[in-house]
Amino acid sequence: MFKKILIANRGEIACRVMETARKLGIKTVAVYSDADASAKHVAMADEAYRIGPAPVAESYLKIDEIIKVCQQSGAQAVHPGYGFLSENPDFVDALDAAGITFIGPSADAIRAMGLKDAAKALMEKAGVPIVPGYHRETQDPGFLKIQAGKIGYPVLIKARAGGGGKGMRRVDTADEFITALQAAEREGLTSFGDGRVLIEKYLTKPRHIEVQVFGDNHGNAVHLFERDCSLQRRHQKVIEEAPAPDMPEEMRAAMGEAAVKAAKAIGYSGAGTIEFIADVSEGLRSDRFYFMEMNTRLQVEHPVTEMITGEDLVEWQLRVASGEPLPKTQDDITFSGWAFEARLYAEDAAKGFLPAIGTLDHLKLPEDTARVDSGVRSGDEISPFYDPMIAKVVTFGGTRDVALGKLLAALEATEVAGCVTNAGFLAALCRHEGFAKGDVDTGLIGRDLDTLIEEPALPDDAIALAALTALGLTKPAGSNDPFDTLAGWRIWSASRQFALLDIRGDRMDVEVQALGNRRFSVHLENGIKNYTLLEAAQGRYIYESDGHRASAVVIEGKSNLTVFLNGNAYVIGLPDMLSADDETAGAGDQLIAPMPGLVKVLSAQAGDKVSKDQPLVILEAMKMEHTLKAPRDGVLGEVLVREGDQVTDGTILLALAAEDSDAAA
Repeated sequence: MFKKILIANRGEIACRVMETARKLGIKTVAVYSDADASAKHVAMADEAYRIGPAPVAESYLKIDEIIKVCQQSGAQAVHPGYGFLSENPDFVDALDAAGITFIGPSADAIRAMGLKDAAKALMEKAGVPIVPGYHRETQDPGFLKIQAGKIGYPVLIKARAGGGGKGMRRVDTADEFITALQAAEREGLTSFGDGRVLIEKYLTKPRHIEVQVFGDNHGNAVHLFERDCSLQRRHQKVIEEAPAPDMPEEMRAAMGEAAVKAAKAIGYSGAGTIEFIADVSEGLRSDRFYFMEMNTRLQVEHPVTEMITGEDLVEWQLRVASGEPLPKTQDDITFSGWAFEARLYAEDAAKGFLPAIGTLDHLKLPEDTARVDSGVRSGDEISPFYDPMIAKVVTFGGTRDVALGKLLAALEATEVAGCVTNAGFLAALCRHEGFAKGDVDTGLIGRDLDTLIEEPALPDDAIALAALTALGLTKPAGSNDPFDTLAGWRIWSASRQFALLDIRGDRMDVEVQALGNRRFSVHLENGIKNYTLLEAAQGRYIYESDGHRASAVVIEGKSNLTVFLNGNAYVIGLPDMLSADDETAGAGDQLIAPMPGLVKVLSAQAGDKVSKDQPLVILEAMKMEHTLKAPRDGVLGEVLVREGDQVTDGTILLALAAEDSDAAA
């Protein structure tokens, strides 16, 4: 077994690998960019080395720098995590040349499965069923459009390299094909350095089911059953579970056999995942699943497999890479119970899942009731340079209903302030009637998106607690002096104070009267309600109102308050009373960057007439492309950026001419 390993990654997966290494008595070496100098994975490691500036191309993708750190630190092996260099065969070759072990498959195996078109051809030859489509070399746009027509719309364009939903576009008609192709090519080139694509038949009711495989260097290969990853948005997984709901034993056996056959076809060693797509238009059937691709690394969702099998897959990786045979044979591997994993991201579901940045002013994860894999802590920054994952929340139960109920409870107990997250969206998914029944497919989120992202009604208690906090009336007594409990109280009559709050874009003056002994009367739109603060410490309140006792958490930010109440998070603004009340002036005339990013495409110039919702700018952020559209009909007055510009959140990109100028034009 190794004495010291380097983890060529960051965030939660680096921390996850370190936990198992520590359990096995293996020393760990972290690498970090300037943006991660104070990151959790750096603090956890036994040693840490800077490898460059924040951009991944100048740090985490620098093969020579990582090998240099291995040599400096004496690390015998490198664990790549997922993403970054985890599926880069040139990295494996460079490590081999330096006498350093790669904790993963061989470079040949990665190359065999790294390009989706070549992998499909190999699997077809090995007898593994594949999705109908075009998987060959010719990339002429006109030729590809003809192939798409032969396959039959809808089709899915996929970058042949990489994964994670990047470089993928669904196309429903021939008219949309060329635009979608260009977008997929750009994203593939940016993310993987390869703009070539393949085209597949898009199944109208598919389920994404994958099988965990493991091989060793002694010719053995096994599977550890399946995971269902059908809950996706923009081709990226949201909630995963194991096993797959309603999976017939016949189909489970067939998929497991096909997955092992695929692994053995390339002499695979280490952890890998064979991804299948199943046509469930007539239910799950053993003759209706097709090979999509192989991920030659550990998957983000590996914890659900660990939960149902009781195996530590990172430990398996370390043992296999050190030359040991697989710890178990196929007959020895069993599973029981059910597990779910939800990916908690800094992203705004209501705004098309735009990645968000910000400082985690407050972070409380449900580590007492769920397994939580996280690479951040309170006070850490979610930067624009890397994937905006905050944590993976994993639950286990004896049945699917129990495991799902635990996941919902864990998400409702999650508290994040300072950065918008998808926690409410994940909780809504857990409450979704179809998902609760196990009736899932990859189109579920798209069909029911409006319901899933609907904001919960803002309760009076949230507004009242925000008002009390804004006025400083919830601070604990400074001493045992009885008068310290009379915050805001006046001797002759109840004092009247007003809290100015921003309630979802509307300003509201909330009148509060202090009645003494931590009792308050709050004037709300639905009438006057009385509140008694029974406990108030560090933003955690126990209060009573109209005979009802409840608890809440209120976190104070620089310009807002976040109220955690009844499993929801409500953000209430604190307007600057001295600033001009013009925050919405001109908003309809400007196209503003919703996040930091790179201007990839400008499709209009000053003087052009544009229509409302016409695509005008493609902004690349966190390796994904985001299309920004015209806010109204009009004429472009100014174009304030150029293609290739790096812009910050809030940058004005384009400005429409004033309405009168439109008429004059």
